[in-house]
Amino acid sequence: MRARGWMALAAGLGMAVLGWWSVGAASAPADAPASGAATAASVPASAAAPLRAPYSAAGLKQRDRRLALAQDRLERAQETLASYRQATFYPPESRPLREHPDQLRPFAPIEQSLPLRRPGQDPASGVRIVTTQEKVFASGQETVRLTVAAVDDKGQRLPLTITRAVAFDLPDPRQAAGRPQVAIDFNDAGLGADLLAGDGTYSGLLAPALQGFADYAGTVRVQLELNQDGRMGLVSFDVVYQPLVPAEWGGIREAVVDGSLVFDLQAQVHQAGRYVVNARVVDARGQALALLSFNDEVGTGAQRFRLTLFGRLIRDAQPVFPLRLQDVEGFLLLPDQFPDRAMLPRRAGVVYSSQLYGLDRFSDAEWQSEERSRYLTEYQKDVDQAAQDLAGLGGNGP
Repeated sequence: MRARGWMALAAGLGMAVLGWWSVGAASAPADAPASGAATAASVPASAAAPLRAPYSAAGLKQRDRRLALAQDRLERAQETLASYRQATFYPPESRPLREHPDQLRPFAPIEQSLPLRRPGQDPASGVRIVTTQEKVFASGQETVRLTVAAVDDKGQRLPLTITRAVAFDLPDPRQAAGRPQVAIDFNDAGLGADLLAGDGTYSGLLAPALQGFADYAGTVRVQLELNQDGRMGLVSFDVVYQPLVPAEWGGIREAVVDGSLVFDLQAQVHQAGRYVVNARVVDARGQALALLSFNDEVGTGAQRFRLTLFGRLIRDAQPVFPLRLQDVEGFLLLPDQFPDRAMLPRRAGVVYSSQLYGLDRFSDAEWQSEERSRYLTEYQKDVDQAAQDLAGLGGNGP
């Protein structure tokens, strides 16, 4: 009887241990390693079945997090590839003008609204000084129109007196201090630079080459002392002047080259170096189309600045011909010195109108370059690797 009792007890304990092992194995993740000596080789198929049971709650959360991260990496890689491809359909020197809204009106006067004050004093209340400056950079015989007016808080004109207006150089600290000050005439009588008499806007003209700065390269400051009904103030304009005129413009020619419309701007170049030229293209309706750029080394003598309107850009925009080339600006870069540029004469407004073309004259191919191909290849590798990682976790692409 005692032997039979021990045998029954042993059998009961064995069944309990087997039941505990089965429950524990069923709750473990499918990828958890087997413990103890029980292996796939030594355990019957019926006993090994719990190893293929579903994930635990914690295992499912971990798997879902890994899948979400892999999915996010794939989507970001695809977005990067698509964005780069879209942004480089057209070459850097032929871009939609809508991408550069600050370049729509390059010759618009620079306008500022300033408090009326003297250095070190509080500003006068109820009055502001509105100024305009035609340009910042000037070369050779170019002039710069300047205006000044006083307004109240509602923008209404106030009476203003200019008690003193002078131009002088701001000497380079590495050089001896400059030259005598030159008086500048500002008036509201409709004379000289003033466009309308008695409108409350005083206008003056800075002509560096004719006002004592013909041999000076640097910043010319025009400084005005103002009196608005007994309230005093000071305002200044700075113009960067370079006496050198590096090139003179000639005619313009056009041609369709490799499926793009090319404008060749002829020029007589006096000083070799790197030239930067920008121009705008609008269609016959006045719709902004493209900003064209030239940036390259140019020798002396008769040269051309080639501006290329990319064929794919024309095809995508579907402009109305003729196209108009306008507002051409350029300069010679002068590295390692100040001023760092010598301006070419401005060509404001429409300077050339193209012939009439059908859109089929232009290529619809995307822009290609060694750099673009290299970047597209690398971004595609990122997409492929992210997709492979996601598939390895059992996920699907978007």
